[in-house]
Amino acid sequence: MKQKEIHGEEEQLKVKLFDRIFKPQVITLPNGKTVDRPRSRMPLILIALVLVLYWALQMTGFDLSVITTRFSKMLDLLKKIFQPDWSFFPKVINPLLDTIKMSILGTVIGCLLALPVAILSSSNINKNVPIVSFFRFILGLIRTLPTLILAQVCALIFSLGTFAGTVAISIFTFGIVAKMLFESIETIDMGPFEAMEALGADKFRAFWSACVPQILPVYLSHSLYCFEMNIRASAILGYVGAGGLGITINERVGWRDYNGLGMVLLTLFVVVVAIEFFSEYLRKKLS
Repeated sequence: MKQKEIHGEEEQLKVKLFDRIFKPQVITLPNGKTVDRPRSRMPLILIALVLVLYWALQMTGFDLSVITTRFSKMLDLLKKIFQPDWSFFPKVINPLLDTIKMSILGTVIGCLLALPVAILSSSNINKNVPIVSFFRFILGLIRTLPTLILAQVCALIFSLGTFAGTVAISIFTFGIVAKMLFESIETIDMGPFEAMEALGADKFRAFWSACVPQILPVYLSHSLYCFEMNIRASAILGYVGAGGLGITINERVGWRDYNGLGMVLLTLFVVVVAIEFFSEYLRKKLS
C-alpha cells in the first residue's frame, strides 16, 4: 500500500510539473463556469521522438540516397537468390542434417539442465533468498551472451565442428528455458503443495505430485518454442566454425554463388516451416 501511495504521489508531481510548464487551457461553459482543460502531451512526445530519430540517424550514418542508388543491385541479387540451383541440393543434405542434429541434441540437453535450475530459481518453491538470487544472476548473465558469441567461444575451446555448435545451443537453450520456466512456476497454485506438506510429505514429493502436473505442459511448450529458435540460430553458427548450414551459406556468399545460396535458403525455409507447424500442433495438444 505504501509503495502504491508513493507511486501515486510521484505521478501527481509529474502532472503538476507538466501543468506548470504548459498552462492548462481555460474553457468557459455555457452556464458561465470556467474549467481547466490540461494541454495534450502528444506534441511533446512527437518532438522527443523526432529528436531521438534524428540523433539515431546521425549516429548510425544512415543515408537514404545510398539505398536508392543501390536498390537495383539489391534486386539483381534477390533475382539470383530466387532462382535456386536445384543441382546443388545434394550438397545441402548433410549440412542440413548436421543443423537439425545440433538443434535437437542442444535443445534436449539445455531443457534437461534448465528444469532443476528453474525450480531453484523460483521464490515460491525455494525460500532461500541467496540461492534464488545466485541462480537468477547466472541466468541473466547467460542470456546476455548472443548465440553467435557462445558458438565462437565454444569453437575456440572445443575446436571447430558440430560439437561446439551443440554446446553453444545447449547453453543458450538452458538460459532461455530456465528463465521462462521459473516465471511460470511462480504463477502456479501453491495450495496443493502446501496441503501435501501439511500432511507430512517432503518438499520433493509435494512438488512432484502437486506442482509438476501444473508446469509440465508449460515446460514442454517452452522447450518446443526454443527448438524452433534453435533451428534458425544453428543455421548461422557455421560462420564461426560451429558446423551446419552456416558453413555452406558462408561458402556460397564467398564464391558469389547466389543461385546455390538460394537453394540453401529455400531448403532451410521449408524445414523451419515444417518444424513450426509440427511444434504448433504439439503445443495445441499440450494446452
